Amino acid sequence: MTAVISTNTLDLLGNPLDPDGQAQVGRAGHSNRVYVNSATRRAKNPGFIPYRLTHGPLADLDHEGFATRLAAWSHDTLSLARDATHFGYIHGGRAEIECESGSFHLSRGMYFCIPRGGRVRGESQGIVVSRSGYFGFFQIGGPTEERGRLDYIDGCTDSLLVPPILLGDPCLNLLHFPPHIHQTQHTHPSMRIGIVASGRGECLTPEATIPLVAGGVFGIPAHGLHGFSTGEEPMRVIAYHPDSDFGATHERHPMINRTMVNGVSASYLDEIRTRRP
Repeated sequence: MTAVISTNTLDLLGNPLDPDGQAQVGRAGHSNRVYVNSATRRAKNPGFIPYRLTHGPLADLDHEGFATRLAAWSHDTLSLARDATHFGYIHGGRAEIECESGSFHLSRGMYFCIPRGGRVRGESQGIVVSRSGYFGFFQIGGPTEERGRLDYIDGCTDSLLVPPILLGDPCLNLLHFPPHIHQTQHTHPSMRIGIVASGRGECLTPEATIPLVAGGVFGIPAHGLHGFSTGEEPMRVIAYHPDSDFGATHERHPMINRTMVNGVSASYLDEIRTRRP
């Protein structure tokens, strides 16, 4: 799998820089491009893998233990396969999504979860993470809030945008980093895929310090040591997790937990619990 890099002046995310240092996130078809294999990027910095926000497939991540593909759309139509559930984020413009549930217009900062395929189009840009073999609920949400609803670490907060249906299922999250954050170095037991929604900061790994700017797309392999930091301005990141240790089970969920029989929760009454064939 290859990723597209411009030969213009780049930051370490592969994004061309304006004279003031801002990343340009341009239309598909930008001239003077070369192709860099994503395996080469991994070898240079195994804890952090950058991708350009350019139209089309960006990476096949099946080697990470989950049947996952990363793609982006940029002012063009992106088709979504029927064998997967697709988690998407609109980074800019106004997108139209078409799927079995209908046709919907989404603005910048909104997100979606689409099972069984469809397509995204319009004068807009964003990313889609596709999980093959997983059947999620259709969902549209946003625009995302400025801060997370849940406390995280080192002053950071997060919100669960698309929660796991069952324990272990994938999820989509918003991370908020206030100014002047120096996050504790840490790892995750599974890969992470992210896009910087707003602001700027850095990702620190044992191999490098990588500048982060709005529109930067990246992957962090499982067990990759890293930490984020910010300067004068805050930063927000949309992060996809391929699995979770949080969620409902058939034995424990709000409906059965709060169904009482003679003062006893039905979750403790094996004799009346529904059994699947």
